[in-house]
Amino acid sequence: MRIEATHRVQLVFSLLDADGNGVLEARDFDLMAGRVVAAAPDSDEAAHGAMRNAFLRYWTTLAAELDADGDGRITFEEYTACVLSPERFDATVDAFARALAALGDPAGEGQVARPAFVALMTAIGFGRANIDALFDAFGPTPEDRIAVATWVEGIKDYYAPDKAGIPGDHLVDTAAV
Repeated sequence: MRIEATHRVQLVFSLLDADGNGVLEARDFDLMAGRVVAAAPDSDEAAHGAMRNAFLRYWTTLAAELDADGDGRITFEEYTACVLSPERFDATVDAFARALAALGDPAGEGQVARPAFVALMTAIGFGRANIDALFDAFGPTPEDRIAVATWVEGIKDYYAPDKAGIPGDHLVDTAAV
């Protein structure tokens, strides 16, 4: 596994731990889903529901794969074992990526404008400078938009243990990891 992937996973674990208690629980995914959906007021209920379902699937995949003792808690070590194993987590990441990108494209035009991207990524907890660096790395159009497909692939790459030098690396401040 590449060190870049470890840094990306450390960051996303800390963000998903919405209540800050050091472990992931169902409540964290409910809190995160609420924040992300609230950041997309122009999206319809179907898109909001898809995002909530993607967060629920994220949690249920983790719980099914990792919560052997049934305590409803996932540690960082357990989380790393699952998300960096593509065969165990790819379908969940794909559903999450598609739901998140769809929230950024409420008109269904296949494009996400920077303000929507920033709002969603801020709701997740990423820093503004990192968000802008990521958006720029995706190669926005002159109208300051990125393709939905580009964002979906970028999210999927973020979880790939063998990837380095990807746009998603801009989200990680390695000095802070």
